[in-house]
Amino acid sequence: MLSGPLFRKTFKSQLRILVIFAAILAMYMGVEISMFNPDSMDGIKEMMDMLPQQMINAMNLDVGAETSLVGFLGSYFYGFIVIMVPMIFNIIASNNAAAKLVDSGAMACLLSAPNSRTRVIATQAAALILSNILLMAFVTVMGIAVSQALFPGDLDIRAFLLVNAGALLMQLAVSAIGFSASCLFNESRLSLALGGGLPVLFLVLMMLSGVSEDLDVVRYTTLYSLFDPAEIIAGGDTVGLCMAALAAVSVVLYTLGILVFRRKDLPL
Repeated sequence: MLSGPLFRKTFKSQLRILVIFAAILAMYMGVEISMFNPDSMDGIKEMMDMLPQQMINAMNLDVGAETSLVGFLGSYFYGFIVIMVPMIFNIIASNNAAAKLVDSGAMACLLSAPNSRTRVIATQAAALILSNILLMAFVTVMGIAVSQALFPGDLDIRAFLLVNAGALLMQLAVSAIGFSASCLFNESRLSLALGGGLPVLFLVLMMLSGVSEDLDVVRYTTLYSLFDPAEIIAGGDTVGLCMAALAAVSVVLYTLGILVFRRKDLPL
């Protein structure tokens, strides 16, 4: 059972940063869609030719490989921006869910009210999960609306929805890493070191794997290897398995975080 007042308070506090990150994603989405040319991708290729090839590879951009709108977005928007921007949001929000409250003493006030540890931390988890759902729902609606306005009928909506579903599952898994770390530690610095450091490390390894073919295997040591927009759009055989794996990571780590928080010593 969740605490309604705590849920509203937590979600309201997250809403400010949620709006900021939603605006950043909306800006990038609008720019990317407006750059699409259904007749020729020469302009994009010329612009990308101005960048070092290592940078293009590190950002997971598949230049010129896709001529469809959904393929274009899969490469230029979902290949890097949708990995990095929500990741930063989740690092901040997941730390705020537990560790920051314990560190500041606010958790003592929450637990002094007639609320069990389980109820408090489950409410925090629910608010974090809802924030991610709303963020990706906004991106999805924004993408469809702008695409229909600029290029009516060009967007493969089914494939686009699947890509966004995969992106949501990936970000829920990232948030679960941060949430479990936030539940494990009583200090924000330690929570951020693990809950923020691990997703950032995954991102760095993903970027390094794109720089050199010799490092390609490194990509598969990261969580982000389970989210491949091009594979989702193509309807690859492993898409369902990858999505199931991301969902499993989220369920396991959120559950583990709640169990750890219930049993650990708190400096109250």
